[in-house]
Amino acid sequence: MSSSSEFLWYIPNDVKPGHRGDIAVEDHNSLETLTSHARALEAHGWKGALIGTGWGRPDTFTVAATLAARTTTFEPLIAIRPGYWQPAQFASAAATLDELSGGRVRINIVSGKDNLAAYGDSEGEPAHRYGRTREFIRLVRRLWIEEDVTYDGEHFRVTASTTAPRINPRGERRHPKLYFGGASEAAERVSATEADVQLFWGEPLDGIQERIERLKSLSKSLGRDLAPLEFGLRITTLVRDTSEQAWADAEAKVAEMAKTGGARWHDHRQSIAEGQKRLFDLAARGDVLDDNLYTAPGRVGGGGAGTTWLVGSASEVARSLMKYRDIGITHFILSDTPYLAEIERQGHQLLPLLRDRSL
Repeated sequence: MSSSSEFLWYIPNDVKPGHRGDIAVEDHNSLETLTSHARALEAHGWKGALIGTGWGRPDTFTVAATLAARTTTFEPLIAIRPGYWQPAQFASAAATLDELSGGRVRINIVSGKDNLAAYGDSEGEPAHRYGRTREFIRLVRRLWIEEDVTYDGEHFRVTASTTAPRINPRGERRHPKLYFGGASEAAERVSATEADVQLFWGEPLDGIQERIERLKSLSKSLGRDLAPLEFGLRITTLVRDTSEQAWADAEAKVAEMAKTGGARWHDHRQSIAEGQKRLFDLAARGDVLDDNLYTAPGRVGGGGAGTTWLVGSASEVARSLMKYRDIGITHFILSDTPYLAEIERQGHQLLPLLRDRSL
């Protein structure tokens, strides 16, 4: 793959054990367990990991800061919601962690609905949520790269604001990358003008290629004034020694999910966003799309990155990921359960193939 391709994993910060088929142990969310995941990622060649967000989960920023303090190269991709933060407060917190960690912070902005009333938010309508997100991203970036910022928007206002510490430029990196997802028209307009990286869930190649072309066109028509938008894929990768074993294990997992109604798999089923709907609709096209994109999990309770899986031997999954690379994906966020064991397996079997193919 391209030398600019980056490979991250996923660390589940969830109150209940057994997330998406993970091993259910009482200390699944302890400092020791989460630290073991982050250190394993360092040891097995991963750049870092996405840490999810949602009301009723351990606070993502706190978890990320703790793991950054206990590692040396691990880069947390910290999912946050504009409804939890004011832009200046967040810009300062992220700049502080970035400075303390030596420039290891990445941010994933999430606009999808959550339990708004529980944390005192009221921006429930899509037009308001995405309008607020657009302002949030733009203002946070300005606070990172400018001083004495004054802004008077519909949702946020600051006067003569300068965050401290300042973000320390590191080569071409002026500030932490800002990731964003979403498949609705409103979401894509935010990505086209404000995000550094647009994240996709595991759609087939044709669907993602169509969206990449649309986002590039939107970026041009909306007058994007940033570096070109980059693209990322968040997907489950089920890798085994042989194709036969991979498919046997995938089918066994789906059968078990069917027995439980997908319990502990469907983070995204309370409110079905456009991107999630696109994934659910794939099952009507068949259980297997492209070479090895398995859609059956979505029929039995899988949600989000657990809705579709790339299944196969390491070489087969690497070949499929290369095809996504060929249409413009450079950021890959992978995972499978049990999370800790798969960090090692895929770090040993999959990552070397992906890196070898960049030569």
